[in-house]
Amino acid sequence: MLKTAKAWAKALKRDITALWLAARDRRVPLTAKLVAGAVAAYALSPIDLIPDFIPVLGYLDDLILVPLGILIAIRLVPRELMSEFRLAAEQRSGRLISRSGFVFILAIWLVCIILLIWSLKDFF
Repeated sequence: MLKTAKAWAKALKRDITALWLAARDRRVPLTAKLVAGAVAAYALSPIDLIPDFIPVLGYLDDLILVPLGILIAIRLVPRELMSEFRLAAEQRSGRLISRSGFVFILAIWLVCIILLIWSLKDFF
């Protein structure tokens, strides 16, 4: 079972890199580019939308949302191109980090904090 989980994690990592490559390729349709780019940016972001220290919900994005997003993005990218991107992803070395994903998640948190402060201003 551990061997299967490791193989699944390795395939997931490869597919994230492949989607990152797909989002930058001009042959990929616009819808697929947007979804692939968003999924790759979020998956490669050094921070999560829901922090892992929050019980149950913290791992929900890692265990359900990211794999679901990857599946949807893979279906949108033409099959022959996805095979090409997977091969290129396997040949890449090093860990990718998405600065745009980091900025996007920080922006969401900032908006949430501003809305919280704004909604509580009348309370105090």
